[in-house]
Amino acid sequence: MVKNTDIKVVARNKKAYHDYHIEDTYQAGLVLQGSEIKSIRANNISLQEGYVEERGGELWLVGVHIAPYEQANRFGHSDPLRPRKLLLHRREIAQLISRMRERGYTVVPTMVYLERGLAKVEIALAKGKKLYDKRATIAKRDSEREIRRALKEDY
Repeated sequence: MVKNTDIKVVARNKKAYHDYHIEDTYQAGLVLQGSEIKSIRANNISLQEGYVEERGGELWLVGVHIAPYEQANRFGHSDPLRPRKLLLHRREIAQLISRMRERGYTVVPTMVYLERGLAKVEIALAKGKKLYDKRATIAKRDSEREIRRALKEDY
């Protein structure tokens, strides 16, 4: 997770934590068009269907919807679902690509935030959960909630 205090979280992908075991997270920059950053600053972004794929030794963010910026008129971005290049260190890209090629691993976006005016995305190396893992996670969360309620009622 990002631990810096001068950030503004724009969007979170809670579904990623439900569907995957998150193993490692990375901070990546995004290559955006002018109206896309304005749309992100206005919280018009959805990470729900997003994932990261490799293309020619580079990592691309695919399936993330950035709504067109209304005030941009004809100068705005035309395709809200276009692939966007991720900016990472060469060593991190190599690590991610090698892990992505292993069976069962994928890279998903977990959060988009603004840091010093720049849009950053937190991506996570993840392994898919089975249905019984999802049920166990839900059961554990519910039992913890019941325990907190019971302790709260005692006081």
